[in-house]
Amino acid sequence: MQIWTGRPYPLGATFDGSGTNFALFSEAAERVELCLLDESGTETRIEVTEVDAFVWHVYLPAVQPGQRYGYRVHGPYEPFAGQRCDPSKLLLDPYAKAVSGMASNHPSLYSYDFEDPERRNQEDSAAHTMLGIVVSPYFDWGTDHPPAHEYHDTVVYEAHVKGLTMLHPGIDEEIRGTYVAMGHPEVIRHLQSLGITAVELMPVHQFVQDGHLLDKGLRNYWGYNTIGFFAPHNEYSYAGDAGQQVQEFKTMVKNLHAAGIEVILDVVYNHTAEGNDKGPTLSFRGIDNAAYYRLVEDDEAHYYDTTGTGNSLAMRTPHVLQMIMDSLRYWVTEMHVDGFRFDLASTLARELHEVDRLSAFFDIIQQDPVISQVKLIAEPWDLGEGGYQVGGFPPLWSEWNGRYRDTMRDAGRAQDGVLPGFSSSLAGSSDLYQHTGRTPIASVNFVTAHDGFTLRDLVSYDERHNEANGEDGNDGESHNRSWNSGVEGPTDDGDILALRLRRAKSLMATLLVSQGVPMILHGDEMGRTQNGNNNTYCQDDEISWVDWDLDEDAQDMLEFTRSMIALRRTHPIFRRRRFLGGTPPCAEEGALPDVLWLGVDGEEMTPEQWEDPLNKCVGVFLNGSAIPEPDARGRRIVDDSALMLFNWAGNDVEFRLPSEDLGSAWYVASGTAHQHDLGEMLEPGRTITRPAYSVLILGRHPEDADVAGDRGEEAGGALGERRRGEGAALPPRDGGWSPSVQSAGPLGAPVIPSAAPQRG
Repeated sequence: MQIWTGRPYPLGATFDGSGTNFALFSEAAERVELCLLDESGTETRIEVTEVDAFVWHVYLPAVQPGQRYGYRVHGPYEPFAGQRCDPSKLLLDPYAKAVSGMASNHPSLYSYDFEDPERRNQEDSAAHTMLGIVVSPYFDWGTDHPPAHEYHDTVVYEAHVKGLTMLHPGIDEEIRGTYVAMGHPEVIRHLQSLGITAVELMPVHQFVQDGHLLDKGLRNYWGYNTIGFFAPHNEYSYAGDAGQQVQEFKTMVKNLHAAGIEVILDVVYNHTAEGNDKGPTLSFRGIDNAAYYRLVEDDEAHYYDTTGTGNSLAMRTPHVLQMIMDSLRYWVTEMHVDGFRFDLASTLARELHEVDRLSAFFDIIQQDPVISQVKLIAEPWDLGEGGYQVGGFPPLWSEWNGRYRDTMRDAGRAQDGVLPGFSSSLAGSSDLYQHTGRTPIASVNFVTAHDGFTLRDLVSYDERHNEANGEDGNDGESHNRSWNSGVEGPTDDGDILALRLRRAKSLMATLLVSQGVPMILHGDEMGRTQNGNNNTYCQDDEISWVDWDLDEDAQDMLEFTRSMIALRRTHPIFRRRRFLGGTPPCAEEGALPDVLWLGVDGEEMTPEQWEDPLNKCVGVFLNGSAIPEPDARGRRIVDDSALMLFNWAGNDVEFRLPSEDLGSAWYVASGTAHQHDLGEMLEPGRTITRPAYSVLILGRHPEDADVAGDRGEEAGGALGERRRGEGAALPPRDGGWSPSVQSAGPLGAPVIPSAAPQRG
């Protein structure tokens, strides 16, 4: 075999059309062997002799795509000094673009003896580990281009490649659970019919099946156990794991893009699958343990852990930062993804111990011409001290708004004192984000996500039911802010089932009329249940998979969700670019403010009403005639105004509609109780009764339709059209627009009297 010197850049295995260049960083290494393996497992070792700036490199003209490979790194094995080089362990390339096989829980993967941890285990791991695959970078992208939806127009759908597709009756059984299925016309048709603009895929970076789960007959379903930051997970491939997974992933992205749907990846750069000091040696640990991981000061045999997984990557070291940035750029430029959601992102921001929003990680993201231009979403917490950082990330970032989730869940179960926090969250959480110059898109609003109850279970269970996880039901969150509506779990009681459906619809409706970016958990649009399990990380089965066999209530929920997304898409008052101010947006005499907060009497909320912990009802007037900022083409838009009535009390409540000052007539656009026909006209000052846990959305046409015409554009259509009854709004007759509304006021909306608390 010919062996050439090769180049130190780029890292990883790079096929150039003739041969393959291999490059591996290790400052700790004294010798490095590149190991090529054939189909029978026979290993050919090649001494890597060239090293530049701690990058070991070699070029092999004969090596083509499909070649399996790994490394053996010779160097110090001194755990108490932070080094764990072990040439008996065949190591996965951190830059491998595809991975073959799956690591088992075999003792050979560990550098110590299970019976005597102080004794070293030098059994060869080659037969039980994962291998890198040389891949071809060539793919026919055709005319593919990112849909590039503006953030304020985005509706995110958190989805699991396998869970969403495994039971879909319209997909051939042999391809279910794969990238091929995720890009299948049936799945795309469903997403388009919903109005989804972006799928946020749960981890698809190559991850490891945890040994302790396999021993119990369970599997890592969620995938938050990454070992390969450049490789699409091989178990989601239909055709095989010899590089086919790369082609299938690219095809999935291409198909979703063609349908106008962006692809956002949930990425786990905070830790790896190697765990703590008792974990296996699969890759990073054996290559350069001290360079890749944060070690405990004065005790370098142990790992500094803010993730709860056993280790944290050393974000202070240049080669870890380089690896993460190389990975992010690879997924954008080569795999064409449109953004990232960063798991436990506070860990990425830790310089020493404290979370630092000016850390090196944020600095390099900010200046990068590729990564800074895609959607960046932080899970703004970790398990370390000071790790809860909702509202604390830099202006370039959006965040999973955990306070929004908690507040809406509390409202949905009639908790006392929740109204001020509910109003602030509904208006985009300006108190969290405006002080750093951010806009409502900083808030990714959600009521449910993969971690916790589904929306149906949130209204059906008081307690977690995680017995199937094998931990005596003690795992998962014990404080879910849920209420079972009167009976725990399954019931045949029609009244309770109707209440659960109404509560679920009300939470979904609230999510979709909130300022910010809504995120829907896959299956919530059709009443998916996990039977009360709120921690399905290990349930790769029907407990977690989406059931597409819909009963009448599930179909009703699906139609309602579709209609609410359409309502949001067509009417920009629900997705403004700037925070509401609570003040008139112009100097005209008698001009209405952009938002008003009303009591059940139809009058503006008083300080006493805001302070009353038993007050769980509010009306919200959104002024569609407010003069907004011009859209991208310089046009000014006038939308219908909206009046939203929220009853989060556990009893029916009478609401009086506001006086003619806010509108001469209101029509029913949507709602979560079948009391009014869509399009039904309601006159000012009328008193109506709203059921417990219900939402009603009313529309009002602009006072003067010629206002829009004078500006060379069309006025909006109705917020909803007549259908079989309140509860399912239809898109307006006229098309949607893209306005933005001028901000006013120091804190944005809601403008709550100073005597009232800012949070519930």
